[in-house]
Amino acid sequence: MLNFSNLKLRGRILFGYGVPLLLTLAATTAVIINAQKVEQQGIASERGWSLVQDSDRLELTLYKRQSMIRAYLLTGEERFLQQYEASVSEYNQHLKSLETAVQFSTPEQAQRLEKLKSLGEKIYQANLAVSRLVKAGNYNAAIKVFSEGQILPLVEQAAQILKNLNSTEDKLQEQRDKEGANAMQSLILTAIFGTLAAIIMAVLIGSWLASRITQQVNEIANNIASSSREIAVTVEQQERTAIQQSSSVNETTTTMDELSVSAQQSAQQAQTAATGAQQVLSLAGEGNQAVNRTLENMSLLANRVNTLAEQISVLNEQTNQIGTISGLVADLANQTNMLALNAAVEAVRAGEHGKGFGVVATEIRKLADQSKKSAQKINHLVNAIQSALNLTIMVTDESTKATFQGTQITEETAELFNQVTTAINDVAGSVQQISMNAKQQAIAVQQVVSAMNILNTAARDNASGITQTKVSTHQLNEAAQNLKAVV
Repeated sequence: MLNFSNLKLRGRILFGYGVPLLLTLAATTAVIINAQKVEQQGIASERGWSLVQDSDRLELTLYKRQSMIRAYLLTGEERFLQQYEASVSEYNQHLKSLETAVQFSTPEQAQRLEKLKSLGEKIYQANLAVSRLVKAGNYNAAIKVFSEGQILPLVEQAAQILKNLNSTEDKLQEQRDKEGANAMQSLILTAIFGTLAAIIMAVLIGSWLASRITQQVNEIANNIASSSREIAVTVEQQERTAIQQSSSVNETTTTMDELSVSAQQSAQQAQTAATGAQQVLSLAGEGNQAVNRTLENMSLLANRVNTLAEQISVLNEQTNQIGTISGLVADLANQTNMLALNAAVEAVRAGEHGKGFGVVATEIRKLADQSKKSAQKINHLVNAIQSALNLTIMVTDESTKATFQGTQITEETAELFNQVTTAINDVAGSVQQISMNAKQQAIAVQQVVSAMNILNTAARDNASGITQTKVSTHQLNEAAQNLKAVV
């Protein structure tokens, strides 16, 4: 339910204009609907008259067609046959036009048209038979078919259907005309009464709104006058308070400016510390990388020392094998020497026959002595090599131990560098966070300084505005009195 007292002035004015506007729209809608009905009835009437005209033309063409076939039957002249064919074509055209018009009429009219089409086809076939007989020269048979056949009754039935079609359509036209006249009368009445209702409603609502708005404007003017006097007293008090606030804000603004300069210096120092921490972190990272490379080289050296120890062990085994082979050669030389000595004794016993064998035995003995001496030299060399290999193995073991210890020391150094890097990273993060906080504090202080400057300006403007409000309040009081007098 609409409560008029809760509406604002704009809503009341819109309500005052809205009701007549709605009435006008309703009347216009009714006029448009009735106008559409009138237009539809006019279109239906035009189609009905078109149907009547087409049926009349079709009836004339039907009789014309039959007269031409009759003339052709009586005279046998070809021109009458041509005129007959032209009338058949004209008949078909009128029939098509009638079919289009009947689509907008009643179903009964459509049924009549279907019967008419059937009769027209039968008549056409009968006339075709007559024309063929005339062309063949059989006039008697043609006259008999024309006079004694069903052509004339078919023509009469078709004519009767056309008459019924016309009479029915005439009745429908009368009904359409009545409906069109009723729609036109409704259109006129709706336009007149709708307009009058809108005008009367606009006058009534306008008068009612004027009285209600005038009453409320008087009440508002009285309230404004009373409130303006109270505001004037309050404004005087606020004016004194605003002047005091302006002085205090000015002092606070000066202090905040000094704080802003200090905060900016702190932010710059924190930024410098953050940059130094970042450089230390970079150097620690490079040292950590160098230690890692040293650790890799120590690991590679340990692998190579291990490989060298393995190769020295293999060489020691091979040297032992050479010593064994040299001992075998020395034994072989001793045995060969003994055999050569025995051979020399046997050669002496043999006398002349054994001299050549004695010479061979002497040479073999010399070779055995040389082999023995070579085996002894090889043994000395093998012993010297084994001593060198043993010393090399000892040095290699000590190198392996030293390499292992160096690797452990390097790993410990790398771990220390990682811990130093982590500590420096933490310090750098903390310094970075301090720098960010210092920047944020400097920005915040700057914002506070800006806000204080704005507040200082606003305080001065407020003091000035309150003074202006005091003057405006007096003017408002005078305007309220003038409004009350005018209403």
